[in-house]
Amino acid sequence: RWDYIFSAIKKFRNVPGFILPDRAQVTMTTHFMRSYSLLAIKTCHRRNIHAIGGMAAQIPIKNDPKANEDAMARVQADKLREATDGHDGTWVAHPGLVAVAMEEFDKVMKGPNQIDKKREDVHVTAEDLLAVPEGTITEAGLRTNISVSLQYMESWFRGSGCVPINNLMEDAATVEISRSQIWQWIRHPKGILADGRKVTVELFRQLEAEELEKIKKAIGEQQYASRPFDKAARLLDEIITSEQFVEFLTLPAYKYLD
Repeated sequence: RWDYIFSAIKKFRNVPGFILPDRAQVTMTTHFMRSYSLLAIKTCHRRNIHAIGGMAAQIPIKNDPKANEDAMARVQADKLREATDGHDGTWVAHPGLVAVAMEEFDKVMKGPNQIDKKREDVHVTAEDLLAVPEGTITEAGLRTNISVSLQYMESWFRGSGCVPINNLMEDAATVEISRSQIWQWIRHPKGILADGRKVTVELFRQLEAEELEKIKKAIGEQQYASRPFDKAARLLDEIITSEQFVEFLTLPAYKYLD
């Protein structure tokens, strides 16, 4: 699912009517995501191959029972939807979620797969696949995209390509969405925050500096200074301000490796 969202932004980034809201609002229940998911099941099963659901990015939250309960409820709903739709299996980002996913699939899938569920009732058009979800672009969403990009790139420079941030497991695909949204929002005429402000390079740089300061306060100046956050900030600034859309963020990132 994450690669698909990134691919959609990348391919349609210059189309006047195509702009996605905050990343958190682009869920699997939005029309264009649900359409692609159902079509994938139908296509796979027509060819007698397994259709695998999307990755649940949530991770267990040990120190906040209520937040953990809410996160697990979202995973349960996601996996029950996948199983009911006809998926034959799924992904999770953390081994602690395997049992949660299995329980939901076991409710629906009594055999090893559901390939016999051909979903001939599904009729997806190009319009369905390109139906841009309604929603808002918010300062909080922009800040999240900036902070996640910075924290992920910093960890990537230290050799980790899968990073828990804000109780979600971020990988290259999820961060590609974040940095692509920032790039598009700056250049798209509809890249306007819910409070009426246009997303600009200047606003991006202001919020980037503020998010870096938040990270510094959270981990301490000594820890901050010992890690490549400045390098991550330079890389993010480079790919956001480049008029040429960067195909994959890891390509310029390799230039920054020692």
